[in-house]
Amino acid sequence: MRNETKSPDLLSAPIPKTIRDMTIPMIFGMVTLMLFNLVDTFFVSLLGIEPLAAISFTFPVTFTVISLAIGLSIGTSAIIAKALGSGNLEEARFDGAVALIISALFVSVFAFIGYLFVDPIFTLLGATDGLIPLIQDYMYVWFFGSIFLITPMIGNAVLRASGDTKTPSMIMGGAGIINAILDPIFIFGFGPVPAMGIQGAAIASVIAWTTGVFIILYLLIIKKKLISLDAKKQTFLLATKKMLKIGLPAAGANMLTPIAMAVMTALVAHHGTEAVAAFGVGSRIESISSIVVLALSMTLPPFISQNFGAGKFDRVAIAYKTTLKFIIIWQFAIYVLLIAFSAVIANIFASSEGVISVIILFIWVLPLGYGLQGVIILSNSSFNAMHKPMNALMMSVIRLFVFYIPFAYIGSLYWGIHGLFVGALIGNVFTAFISYRWFCQTLQLIESNNQIKVCQA
Repeated sequence: MRNETKSPDLLSAPIPKTIRDMTIPMIFGMVTLMLFNLVDTFFVSLLGIEPLAAISFTFPVTFTVISLAIGLSIGTSAIIAKALGSGNLEEARFDGAVALIISALFVSVFAFIGYLFVDPIFTLLGATDGLIPLIQDYMYVWFFGSIFLITPMIGNAVLRASGDTKTPSMIMGGAGIINAILDPIFIFGFGPVPAMGIQGAAIASVIAWTTGVFIILYLLIIKKKLISLDAKKQTFLLATKKMLKIGLPAAGANMLTPIAMAVMTALVAHHGTEAVAAFGVGSRIESISSIVVLALSMTLPPFISQNFGAGKFDRVAIAYKTTLKFIIIWQFAIYVLLIAFSAVIANIFASSEGVISVIILFIWVLPLGYGLQGVIILSNSSFNAMHKPMNALMMSVIRLFVFYIPFAYIGSLYWGIHGLFVGALIGNVFTAFISYRWFCQTLQLIESNNQIKVCQA
């Protein structure tokens, strides 16, 4: 029974091939999932600059809730993959069920608080009185529907922990396609469906998430039998503590990113509405450009956790180094492509010359550091996979509030929007070096007897 739910290849198959085979399906799923934001941005941009600026203001807040869900899914994946690597199938099943319940409760509370304080939150972010009604139209629906976002995310984490990345990619891809189809219908109206503007984009997303809930529950409970409320030797409280021990610090680390994005948005707001609109487009371009990094951040941790649970630390080290080498080369190639098509990309999402110029500036500067940003993201996810969540949290604090925001602020203060982007880039350079050395030293400390040297190259 154990072999039906856990991939033995994670513990024995060639490392590069195993990670590649796990990651490729996730890339396709992530591409369509990330189209949520790009599709929303594209169709809303057709409504004008103000709706585009409004949805740009929502990104840090929506990503905060999503980051909470991602953090909880990281905790879920880490404890289940380690249990599977150690051969404890029943423990893994119960942990998965508890994770679904606890995560739904956390996101519900967080979304309810956000719903009550929409106006003060976005006023603090720098939104003008004219944008607040548009933001309300979007966020009231989004907060209400966010409960349907968490279940597929946690369910997919359970599947990935068992070595199955194809099914999660299909679920994410399906949700992205549903959103893309429904967006123009609800935004501009079609047949009996009235035009709802920016609110329609939120409704389309909620419907897509809700579909994912039914699919993931069917797979986990009935088809794959990967979750169970049979506690055996565990208790609900013990399983909750295990998940939250990793999940809460991971959620905190992930939630720091949108908080930093909110600060960055406030800094950009000093340069005008056009700059905010362009920065919102740039943030979504970053999501798509970093799709392989994000996919690897979901497939590398289960590999590391299972091998960590099995005591195969040499495979952990080799997987980490191989993945970082690949991502630096890959992201540089993406940077070259973005530069080549910068004008085309800018003109797709904007018609105003002011917005277009800032989008092009964004593309020329920040994507240059996406490879280094990948080093940071993958190091953090690897820390969590080895049940070192506080290391990941500390690294996020160092990156965002010691380097990224301070350098961006100084650059903005003296050289305007150009300096803001360059400062953020420099911040990523410093953090990437620190995160790489810290992870290698931590791994060597854990398995000092094996004298792992691969990270030192």
